[in-house]
Amino acid sequence: MLIRVIASCSLIATPAIADVWSFNTPSGNIECTVGEGFEGSDIECTIFQRSQPARVASLSGCPVSRGVSFYMRNRGGVSAICAGPEAQPTGAQGVAEYNVEGKFGGFTCYSATSGLQCRNEDGHGFHLSRANQQVF
Repeated sequence: MLIRVIASCSLIATPAIADVWSFNTPSGNIECTVGEGFEGSDIECTIFQRSQPARVASLSGCPVSRGVSFYMRNRGGVSAICAGPEAQPTGAQGVAEYNVEGKFGGFTCYSATSGLQCRNEDGHGFHLSRANQQVF
């Protein structure tokens, strides 16, 4: 009986799984996934079609024909990787309409016809558009 009580208490004290949701821009060319948990939050955004090379050193070898993904936590810098050749939009839960700013999970993102810009609590972030992908 004591073992059942301890097991029940440990299940109650276990932290909940992080909340995760996704959105894309109206064009469908940029898709982001945001996660919020007890240890902070993170965001990953992928731009699928690009017309120019990214202005990010770690992406210098990434062909323009492939998408790129940007990742950051609510604190700290941004990392970027070349997306796989099979990367496709997955169908986000919501749309970040143009000229709208959203604040969530330690991030501020602004969607515009000129692209998507997201910034974290430390001021680091990225700007994504077909012609321009950069971190700051």
